[in-house]
Amino acid sequence: MEYVRLGRTGMKVSRVCLGMMSFGDPERWQGWVLDEEGAKPLVRKAVEAGVTFFDTADVYSFGTSEEVTGRLLRELFPRREDYVLATKVFFPVGQSVNDSGLSRKHIFAAIDASLKRLGTDYVDLYQIHRWDDHTPIEETMEALHDVVRAGKARYIGASTMFAWQFAKAQHVAEANGWTRFVSMQNHYNLLYREEEREMAPMCVDQGVGMIPWSPLARGLLARAGSGDQGTTRTEVDGRIEELYGGPGDATVLERVARAAKERGVPAARVALAWLMAQPGVTAPIIGATKERHVDDAVAAVELSLSDEELASLAEPYVTRPVKH
Repeated sequence: MEYVRLGRTGMKVSRVCLGMMSFGDPERWQGWVLDEEGAKPLVRKAVEAGVTFFDTADVYSFGTSEEVTGRLLRELFPRREDYVLATKVFFPVGQSVNDSGLSRKHIFAAIDASLKRLGTDYVDLYQIHRWDDHTPIEETMEALHDVVRAGKARYIGASTMFAWQFAKAQHVAEANGWTRFVSMQNHYNLLYREEEREMAPMCVDQGVGMIPWSPLARGLLARAGSGDQGTTRTEVDGRIEELYGGPGDATVLERVARAAKERGVPAARVALAWLMAQPGVTAPIIGATKERHVDDAVAAVELSLSDEELASLAEPYVTRPVKH
């Protein structure tokens, strides 16, 4: 495993981040989610492979993912300082009118609830899950700054927004002497590269680490050339057709399958290796419901693609409308 700094911070993270959305309560969330017993061997496998970076959110399984994450990490690591823990705030977990968004009221309530579920005094990275059109960004950034000042978070990050929104948030923080975002968790993979228009260049310029979600395009890239029709999640995931399947996608998948065959490795490793080679990408967030998902992610760190391979994989992409 390789370890790199998250953006310009001094904090080092593993080159692979394990996404914990896959673990929680299938009764409360989605049928494909693994419960704690099913999650444990996968998380242990990741830990034994050197993964030290874990990402969850309060909304995953409506809090159960945080509970499972906290228990497993406390069991698998000897010290809290040995791993980097990230969670997110925005989406509703409760039923109150103030149980969502990025108001000062909700952020303060949400961080305390997350820490209780995670069983820890602090998170290393506290992220806003989406942009809030109904709360002034000044209110949000000051509240996040106060969370850091209170010792409840070491750093703050953002996820899934337009570059102008991210730039505005960073400017507001800097102008007021508040904490700035150190990371961007954005949608980025071989089948969705619209982040390369504005967000990725901005993050590279500003030293913000990118930790992309859905690096395998909800499994489409992992199944390239295999004839595999997918998983239980594929059958119920309505966003696959919404986000993917446009012009050029079939050719991208063919290129991934060809590169994988020539290398003698699974397609997932090729797709992840391509993403890790892109400027500004710190650690893709991979979801895992099978042990091979962890194996492929860890092995991708060691897979160095040639310039010709990188160019061939990227060439067929056709731009599309930005989708969050």
